[in-house]
Amino acid sequence: MKAFVFPGQGAQFPGMGKDLYESNAEAKSLFDKANDILGFDITKIMFEGTAEELKQTKVTQPAVFLHSVITAICLGDKFQPDMVGGHSLGEFSALVAAGALSFEDGLRLVSARAQAMQKACEAQPSTMAAVLALPDETVEKVCQDVTAEVGTVVAANYNCPGQLVISGTVEAVNEACARLKAAGAKRALPLPVGGAFHSPLMQPAKDELQAAIEATEFSTPKCPIYQNVDGKAHTDAAEIKQNLIAQLTASVRWTQEVEAMLAAGATEFTECGPGKALQGMIAKIAKGAEGITIQGATDM
Repeated sequence: MKAFVFPGQGAQFPGMGKDLYESNAEAKSLFDKANDILGFDITKIMFEGTAEELKQTKVTQPAVFLHSVITAICLGDKFQPDMVGGHSLGEFSALVAAGALSFEDGLRLVSARAQAMQKACEAQPSTMAAVLALPDETVEKVCQDVTAEVGTVVAANYNCPGQLVISGTVEAVNEACARLKAAGAKRALPLPVGGAFHSPLMQPAKDELQAAIEATEFSTPKCPIYQNVDGKAHTDAAEIKQNLIAQLTASVRWTQEVEAMLAAGATEFTECGPGKALQGMIAKIAKGAEGITIQGATDM
């Protein structure tokens, strides 16, 4: 069975999507439509901008979404998923690719999400850190202790066994990193991100995005979507909406999501969009499964 998966923020790179724009009329039309919907020339930043320009949250999230969704659309009849999933932002790409959301509504929600998250980041100095080679339970316990003593820090992304990302206030994350290194972590390194994504500090963004999601029409997807908040398959539009709202302050349970796809029969994972980060994670979870990456016209 075929699973199609979609990357999140951090997968962007200068020049992303340019070959699709130049080689496919439908892709060009969608990119041009995106410029109109967003009210700024995102394609110019994607195709010609610097890595620094692409790192702005208000640009990054729509850019990764556009590259991912348009890649899936350009696959045409080759896009025949038995199931879909996405990492954080990638869940929106998965929903559009699976027909639960229109391209236009998906882009508007991603743009609203990016702006709400940017505001939350500016309101509260916060960060994230990657933790390698420790059991999840150890990381969770350290985060609980630091939260009780210093400030908010939580396990945010369960990426694959031995790779977990924590999220919280700058002081709490720094303290957690020190304790995790002392506990035997191979690395506990703050990441160059603007805020504490997938933590309680994103509550203002969640409140803002909730209204936008509730006002948007969702349809039944053409195949199950595995969602970050619980790692399980969903097809009910109302459930999908609630999980998407909860996602901003909840952990991304990617390991559990991929394990659930495997249990449902997935043998092939195709990553649509920029980068190959998900394939690296999937290879550590789904040993033996086939991994395919499609991030441009030459891969089709």
